[in-house]
Amino acid sequence: MAKVALVTGGTRGIGAAICIALKEAGYTVAANYCGNDEKANAFRDQHGIAVFKWDVADEAGCAAGIAKVEAELGPVSVLVNNAGITRDGMFHKMTFTQWQEVMRTNLDSMFTMTRPLIEGMRARGHGRIINISSINGQKGQMGQTNYSAAKAGVIGFTKALAQENAGKGVTVNCICPGYINTEMVAAVPEPVLTKIVSAIPVGRLGQAEEIAAAVVYLASDLAGFVTGSTLTANGGQYMA
Repeated sequence: MAKVALVTGGTRGIGAAICIALKEAGYTVAANYCGNDEKANAFRDQHGIAVFKWDVADEAGCAAGIAKVEAELGPVSVLVNNAGITRDGMFHKMTFTQWQEVMRTNLDSMFTMTRPLIEGMRARGHGRIINISSINGQKGQMGQTNYSAAKAGVIGFTKALAQENAGKGVTVNCICPGYINTEMVAAVPEPVLTKIVSAIPVGRLGQAEEIAAAVVYLASDLAGFVTGSTLTANGGQYMA
């Protein structure tokens, strides 16, 4: 039976690259998405990767969505918690809605997505949970108190869950990308983008495929001795 990998936010940007790389590595891949049906269906048709729609901030929706994935594809052995949003603004002007939306999608999703799968992984004696955090969860970022707090929480969640499940064959690791050449970053005004790149020692943005390659490694049997780790992939911009 093929190993099944579930990637949240899997039809665009870093998530799409992760899905493609996992498929090329031999996994049966399910790509979760929440928003654009047209783009999700185009991704499915182009890459032959099944897509499933639900909101990772919705506990009941996650339980139902995961049940559907496992009914159609089989037990999930690799979970990549990639979905995330931003609602940027200086904290003294931030609304609770801006705070809460980011926390629900970026941090509550660690529970809503992982909780329905962890018992099955433990019972089978094998599982890979890979959480996508951010450089800004490590160093903080002005205008992103909500995002930075949520992504820092992802790192803490990773370390605690890794300790709980190491003896059951389930590894839990975290990747903290820096600035990656995605649609979101490409939309940044040119003068701002130039300033960002100038602060990256390797002198360029990262590529989504570089993050995907790290996911494929952490999902593999070769990474069985790696758990509770935080991998920084930011071109040397922040060295933790």
